[in-house]
This record gives sequence, C-alpha cells and structure tokens, in this order.
Amino acid sequence: MTDQDRAADLAPGRSLGLQGAVNARDLGGYRTVEGRTVRFGVALRGDALHRATDEDIAALEALGVRWVIDLRGLNEVTENGADRVPAGAALEAQPVYATDHDIYVALRDTLAAQDADAQRALLGDGGAERLMTEMYGWFVTDAEIRGRFAETVRALCRPERVPLFFHCTAGKDRTGWTAAIVLTALGVDRETVYEDYLLTNDRTGELIERIMESMGTRGIMREPELMRPIMHADRAYLDAAFDAVAAGWPSFDAFLSEGLGLTDEDLEGLRKNLLA
Repeated sequence: MTDQDRAADLAPGRSLGLQGAVNARDLGGYRTVEGRTVRFGVALRGDALHRATDEDIAALEALGVRWVIDLRGLNEVTENGADRVPAGAALEAQPVYATDHDIYVALRDTLAAQDADAQRALLGDGGAERLMTEMYGWFVTDAEIRGRFAETVRALCRPERVPLFFHCTAGKDRTGWTAAIVLTALGVDRETVYEDYLLTNDRTGELIERIMESMGTRGIMREPELMRPIMHADRAYLDAAFDAVAAGWPSFDAFLSEGLGLTDEDLEGLRKNLLA
C-alpha cells in the first residue's frame, strides 16, 4: 500500500469502494469540537444496495456490517429492487415517504411522459430547487418523518447493531440529513457537517453526468440540465433543514431530545459507539 493509499484509507469520508453504490462511505475520521474522533467502520452511509455486486457484499461483510437501514419509500424498493444484504446482517425499513413530498413519484411520472413542457413547469424557473428545499424542511417539521430519522439514529446508539449501514436511493438527501444529525449530535462542527454532505457531489459527479447525457440521447428530456438541482447536493438544501430546526426548537440539543425523542441514555450510547 502506498502512502497515498494509506492517507485515503484514514481520510474522513473515505469511500467504501463499492461498485454498485458509488456514494457509499464511512462517517469515521471527523473530529469533534472537543478533540475526539468519529470511529472508522461503525457508521456507514450510502446509496441503495439493490445494485451491489458480489464483491460489494463481500466488502460489507469484511467490515462486519450487522444492520442495514433502508430509508427509501416502499414504491422505490418495489420499482428499483430490494437491498442485497451482507450475510448475518439484519435489514430494517424506515421509509421516509409521503404522497405530498414524494419527489421520486413526481419525477418518475413527469419523465415517463417525456413531456418537455410539463418537465419545465415542474423543474424550471427554480422549481427544482423549491422542491428540494421544501423536502428538507419537511424532514424536520413532519412528526412521523422525524420518527423515521430518530429510529435510524437510535439504532446507532445500540452496540449490537453496529457496524450499521444506512442509505436511501442516491445516498444524498435522506441519508445526508441522517448523517448531519449524527455528526452534529456527536459534536462535529457545522462546517464539517456541510463538507461531509457536499462530498456526495465529488463521489457521484461522473455518474450524474452520464445519467443526464442518457436522458438527452434517449429522448427522455429535451432539457436534461433541469434535473441537475435534483441530483446535486446543494448547501441551501441542508440550510433548509437546519433552519427548520432553529425555527422549531431553541437549540439542536432540544431538537434531539424533544423533536427526535432521543434520551440522554441514547446519546451516551451514540457517543460510546461512535467516538474514539
């Protein structure tokens, strides 16, 4: 192993190197404001595992993954496929889904119709950005959906469930907010939380360009660029979630306890499991 390889292996947000889930990565390596470090190989985030290869599954098994949490809506699972899960790992569904905030269904139907005017009406003139910021606010304001995120965080508090891999479809939005909650609860500073969130753009950039090019060449979209705000991680989206927390609770700690229902025991378990 070269010095460069060793450095990458110890870098915060290190890739898990999965072929079928290119955004899969480790939350380990980030420093808290108190000088502690998030452990490697305990909290893993990523995109869905329905395209995971045999080599990907072997890599997750080598990491000792015990628990997989799927944040996708049930319709996404039905249409795209169920997760491939490492041997010995349990699969838990925590679907973050509601009809009035289901971007997946809205996009699927609009793209399937191949109606350029309808696509522009939905996504053009800032429509895509509005969809995204409204969804991130909804992550926080909807009590049932908060419960889905809370259960995901709570699983990381339990020693028998880690190492744990949590994901949505692209590993960007629902997964990104979960990671932001976890890192903030551990005491990682806000700017570093954003850096982890925006790392998605580095990991998925080439894939996004291929998808957008394919949409154009296959005639699905006349203006594939309209999809970029949906597929891209944007600081303003995460702002919307943190702003919703600030509007509803006096502090993030209050959000953890009152908004998510996490107890002192839960948070102590989270720190014990995830911090070195």
